[in-house]
Amino acid sequence: MVYRTRIRYTPAQKADIWDRWQKGESLCSIGRLFDRPSSSIYNMLAPTGGIRPLTRKRSRLALTLFEREEISRGIVANFSIRSIAANLNRSPSTVSREIKRNGGYDSYRATQSDQSAWDRAHRPKLCKLACNQPLSRLVATKLQLNWSPEQIAGWLKIKYPKDESNYVSHETIYRSLFVQARGVLKKELQQYLRSQRAIRRSKQARLKKNGLGQITNMVSISERPASVEDRAVPGHWEGDLIAGSKNSYVATLVERHSRYVMLVKVKNKDTESVVTALIKQSKKLPNELYKSLTWDRGKELADHQRFKMETNVDVYFCDPSSPWQRGSNENTNRLLRQYFPKGTDLAVHSQTKLNAVARQLNERPRKTLKYETPADRFKACVASIH
Repeated sequence: MVYRTRIRYTPAQKADIWDRWQKGESLCSIGRLFDRPSSSIYNMLAPTGGIRPLTRKRSRLALTLFEREEISRGIVANFSIRSIAANLNRSPSTVSREIKRNGGYDSYRATQSDQSAWDRAHRPKLCKLACNQPLSRLVATKLQLNWSPEQIAGWLKIKYPKDESNYVSHETIYRSLFVQARGVLKKELQQYLRSQRAIRRSKQARLKKNGLGQITNMVSISERPASVEDRAVPGHWEGDLIAGSKNSYVATLVERHSRYVMLVKVKNKDTESVVTALIKQSKKLPNELYKSLTWDRGKELADHQRFKMETNVDVYFCDPSSPWQRGSNENTNRLLRQYFPKGTDLAVHSQTKLNAVARQLNERPRKTLKYETPADRFKACVASIH
């Protein structure tokens, strides 16, 4: 058996790895460049939680190695502190402190002093959560309620409008979770994040796109009225299916104006089952709040004409390979994977369970709604039609 020698990544290689990781490349893809398994790359990224550490830089005001060598030569030549300082265009007190803190006249060495200064300068500042235990406990409590760090940060500004000591950015919360060396938020709290990743993934990481089917007599999204596009008018929905094991599926519906979520249990992916379930669900809403439905090109809605005939709801289909045209629904489907992980059997969940999950999503504050909840926004829509 041939064993590969252990690789020690050079600074240039480490920089290349971080660059590729931040651009969204996978661990396997990066590992292949160095003929190493993904675990080798993971072990390099994991200590900082997948967050690239800042590059340390010397202060422009600090003494340089050249200046320290000049100080050393001045000491050997028996020059006074003032003459050494004048030669460097520095304050005499600067030169005096430099010599005293690094062994004095008899033991001063330029290289050792320069390294010591670099080591002493490495004093990481404690993050805000480490200095404010009540705030840290409050953040942990909200994470356990499945609130996202961004929702927590926005809610704190509303809860304490005049107390900046209780503000914390969502980035600080993420870093406190993924960089365990900070010792603020416990690693176990990562399980309440929607992705549940062990290390933080780049925003540039590409999402997989599902294959799209062909549908006859469909109405393209390009024919959808402009009033639907700006989300000003309630009653326009986006829909899709999320899949589980054993051919199990759940239909997801999101109202564009309020981001209100409804989940529908379906028996199968065939168009008969899906359309029948959607028709039944539509009867639970006032006609004024169900005017249109935008779907992708999956064949589960091939019988869209029956749906429109029985509900009087217009159906529009997205362009091929364009999931962003149902952006609210795509985002909701990602949120739902926190409750229904990929590979699990969705058929075991009753409609009551699905309603409970939808209720929890609808009662979360949303940044896009200025931290109002979808439930409150949708309730206002219902009240306006009566």
